[in-house]
Amino acid sequence: MRSIQMVDTKNQYLKIKAEIDAAVLNVIDSSAFINGKIVQDFAANLSAYLGVKHTIPVANGTDALQIAMMALDLQPGDEVITPSFTYIATTEVIALLRLTPVFVEVDPKTFCMEPAAVEKAITAKTKAIVPVHLYGHAAPMQEIMAIAARHNLFVIEDNAQAIGCDYTFPDGTKKKTGTIGHIGATSFYPSKNLGAFGDGGALFTNDDDLAVKMKMIANHGQSKKYYHDIIGCNSRLDSIQAAVLNIKLTHLDEYITARRMAADYYDKALSGSKNMIIPYRASYSNHAFHQYTLLLEGIDNVTADRNELNEFLAKNNIPSMIYYPVPGHKQKMFEQFNVNTLPMPVTDWLTERVISLPIHTELDEEQLGFITSKVSEFINKKTLK
Repeated sequence: MRSIQMVDTKNQYLKIKAEIDAAVLNVIDSSAFINGKIVQDFAANLSAYLGVKHTIPVANGTDALQIAMMALDLQPGDEVITPSFTYIATTEVIALLRLTPVFVEVDPKTFCMEPAAVEKAITAKTKAIVPVHLYGHAAPMQEIMAIAARHNLFVIEDNAQAIGCDYTFPDGTKKKTGTIGHIGATSFYPSKNLGAFGDGGALFTNDDDLAVKMKMIANHGQSKKYYHDIIGCNSRLDSIQAAVLNIKLTHLDEYITARRMAADYYDKALSGSKNMIIPYRASYSNHAFHQYTLLLEGIDNVTADRNELNEFLAKNNIPSMIYYPVPGHKQKMFEQFNVNTLPMPVTDWLTERVISLPIHTELDEEQLGFITSKVSEFINKKTLK
């Protein structure tokens, strides 16, 4: 059996090595390393794939979120509603821009923002909502957009973990996550479903004016060279990363299918345990499975059960990860906002119980069988105590 990786980017590369190598060599031959034609080509191809008017490539996913908030002219003290149960980048940029993060609860099944909690958190200072499509499952965008419309708020989708995921509206129409809100932001970190060979990110919008403004902000605030109309930053996707992503984009649906097949295997092998809950799939979201995250109900000490499983798997050479052990409202960086005592029972409950198994495009049946046999062995031993 091949060594099990949490994410196997090497073997994924080997399958398309000839395509990738040729694309990278073309960039080197052209010597157009920054803002080369391939960057524009990739942006156009990604826009076509997503069904969105504008894609603005940037240096990374964190920059994408920051530029989105800058483009909306949010001012210091403005409140931005976001889940506490997410990666730190989502909330970090809010504080970085001297905005005020307002943490809300998530649904215990989908792990995504709870609309009722959003409605309750809105004040006169609220200006934006940042839903996160966590682990590859879409947030409930129909309800979130309705709330935003009622209160005249902006919506920035954090789509870093769900690119390629389809959201189905009640009338049957579908849109890709990241294209539903006013702005979508994503990351091309190597482990993502659409991953570069380094850092990268992008912004999406159907608003022409926002697109122009975000392009300016990402390029030092200039409308033309050496004429800087607004405060901006330097955030560019380099041509080599664009070339890699342009090739991998043609395989994205294939990659997502492979992840879903692995998730289906996990579901079949691990469902039925009263002590462990497999990932929920809402009717409106066809999960992209950036992560396959189990929820341990626990038998004795819940924290120990999850951590013990993590250690047990490691001893059997099976990687696993805890996304995320410390929620935003308990991070030291946010103490200045007096959020560390917020009552967040669902979020706190999840951080003690979630654990993610390996999931990527290169998992084979032998590896999946071994992983599920060891998870079941651990759970069964606990049950018999």
